[in-house]
Amino acid sequence: MSNQFEVIIIGGGIAGLQAAIQLGRYKHKIGVIDSNDGRSTICRCYHNILGWPDGVSGQTLRELGKQHAERYGVSFIQNEVIKVEKAEIRFTLYCRGGDTFTAKRLLLATGVKDNIPAIKNIYKCLGLTIYVCPDCDGYEVVDKHVIVIGSSMPGANMALTLSYFTKNITLINHDWKQLDSETMEKLKQKGITYIQDDVEEVLLREDSEDFKGVRLKTGEIIDGDRGFLGFGGNEVRSELATQLGIERTENKHIIVDPRTKRTNVEHVWAAGDIAVHSEQTTIAMGDGMQAAIWIHKSLLDEK
Repeated sequence: MSNQFEVIIIGGGIAGLQAAIQLGRYKHKIGVIDSNDGRSTICRCYHNILGWPDGVSGQTLRELGKQHAERYGVSFIQNEVIKVEKAEIRFTLYCRGGDTFTAKRLLLATGVKDNIPAIKNIYKCLGLTIYVCPDCDGYEVVDKHVIVIGSSMPGANMALTLSYFTKNITLINHDWKQLDSETMEKLKQKGITYIQDDVEEVLLREDSEDFKGVRLKTGEIIDGDRGFLGFGGNEVRSELATQLGIERTENKHIIVDPRTKRTNVEHVWAAGDIAVHSEQTTIAMGDGMQAAIWIHKSLLDEK
């Protein structure tokens, strides 16, 4: 496989894959460099995507997207880009292990990495009966007892948001940082049970990976039907953008033109959670498509 491409997409999640498919259909020489540890790898069942009424996992979408893109000759490289340099007409990307690649255009689609605490059994339920996004999965807890494991204000805000879907909520403040009196009053008004303690273990139903509650550090067991995480502090993976001088917001998301997804640096685009912070699969797809169309236009203009 050649190390020279017209376009390199950094990130093989939903936005990157949609862009790869479209750019492949334009018959450009495309490379996707992916470290295979993005958010979509831990999402076990999306229920709000058109065409998948019974749900679909992020892993399935990634596998299908990769197969789809490969039909159009897109190359996939499993590695991590650690450094990028821009020359006059070409970018050079340096990966772990010493591999280097060059491209005329770049699409950054490196996304966001969730802040998941080190609690026993949490990954067994994550994306199935423990969730992180109320817009995606709030419906899954309608009229159920949901246990929100969180840290101070992010946890409280998650619990208050979920009160739209259920009246039976227990908030466990896992980091012990005190909440202000106004927030405590809001929780009380919504009937949200508040506990300040560490969660030692997620409890599973017998012979399954279904959430059934938590064990606290004190040994107390809290039974529940579903879990939600509210920790904040997610990692925005935009370090490569700083190497190129790309403008970012205060929370490290990349600023892009809303129509084209282009950054302030010529020939660099960004798509998905790294840019809009919408944290929605369907919007990531749209971002990837928009970026691909305008990357194609820029290559036509060059020719």
